[in-house]
Amino acid sequence: MRYDLDDLRLFLHIVAEGSITAGARRMHLSLPSASARVRSLEHQAKVALLVRGRRGVRPTPAGATLARHAREILTGTARLDSAVASYSRSPTAPLVLLAGGSAMHRLVPQALISFLREHPDVDVTVSERRTPQIVRMLADGDADLGIVLDDEGLGQGLETEPLGDDSLVVIGQADGILAGRTALTYREVAEHPLVGLDAESSLRRWIEKHVGPEVPVPRYRTSVANLNILIALVAAGVGLAVVPRRAVDPGQPLDVCDLQDPWARRHHLLGWGSRARPASLAAAALAEHLRHAARPGATAAYGQQNLRL
Repeated sequence: MRYDLDDLRLFLHIVAEGSITAGARRMHLSLPSASARVRSLEHQAKVALLVRGRRGVRPTPAGATLARHAREILTGTARLDSAVASYSRSPTAPLVLLAGGSAMHRLVPQALISFLREHPDVDVTVSERRTPQIVRMLADGDADLGIVLDDEGLGQGLETEPLGDDSLVVIGQADGILAGRTALTYREVAEHPLVGLDAESSLRRWIEKHVGPEVPVPRYRTSVANLNILIALVAAGVGLAVVPRRAVDPGQPLDVCDLQDPWARRHHLLGWGSRARPASLAAAALAEHLRHAARPGATAAYGQQNLRL
């Protein structure tokens, strides 16, 4: 049998999403085109690869085997492409990845760990920027990939794809003020002492941009440089904080509540720079590692990995 690499990528996306529609979206294909590709795979294999149901699809035993080997093939192909491409790239021209503060906390480090281990010949320069800056640098060809917020990244003429949830939650000391609560508004949060990031941080500016004049001015007991310090202070009982849900390790001693305000529901997009496609195979490989790191549950595994390091 001869396998098309794009068909294998599509199949992996469908298995990961549990939906042909969602898999097609990740590959920028129409649903009929994606369905035809899956049928072609099944015709070549002479066996059903997916079980189709009302709630989506799941792989058959044959499909699970195909998915496992497809991952190995695509990983090996990315390594081969990277090794060959390294001869045409200047060693002083690393990939450039830009991201906001919330993505830099766990998503980007996790993707970098796996990518840099698998691609020893490729270097990556990572910088934290706010979404408007990232959009401009991608459009100008000054970066290969960028992680932006959907509220500010859509409609900017960039090639983007959904990456993952970046919704905001409220955290407090375990068994403290938030005990027994499952959700509250930012107006309620602002009535308590807070711990926040620096005033120029992207998260702080996002909150202040969306909070209306009817909300009382919060009292920040302190402002810190990064989420690790902020979360540690909250766990010690210094105050409440608003953070991305993905920043919270499920094993941390914290109470976590949903933030009910509509602006708290955010999503990350992966944006491609004007120079990244189709020329850079290394950029495509890094994008795949970012997609993997953004999957639900991946950050929990990253936290457990950190405990072993």
